[in-house]
Amino acid sequence: CALGSEVALRVGGDFFFDPQPGDSPVTLVLIAGGVGINPLFSILLHVADLHQYPEGKGNGCKVGTVKLYYSAKDTSELLFKKNILGLMNAFPGRIMCRFHVTQQSTRIGEELEPHITGK
Repeated sequence: CALGSEVALRVGGDFFFDPQPGDSPVTLVLIAGGVGINPLFSILLHVADLHQYPEGKGNGCKVGTVKLYYSAKDTSELLFKKNILGLMNAFPGRIMCRFHVTQQSTRIGEELEPHITGK
């Protein structure tokens, strides 16, 4: 998207990502707050599984990039943060995350620092 682009958002409902062979790759933007990360983390793991197969192998699905925006009061409330960092390291440029904290009162760990906004 570019500045001024119109986007569609869906709040609530069923959460799944089930690309089919022949579908065009899509860029997923996942937005989570607090424990709302649970269904989106499942989608993130599914995308990581799909990225493990070279195109033409596995299930034949072409996967685009995923951008996760995840907010919590402080870094201690960011569930799955180590797993998410691991996925970003395993799939650089294909899985990205920005963590946002709203009430951080302690020092942010070195591995999280580059991915945090809202300190």
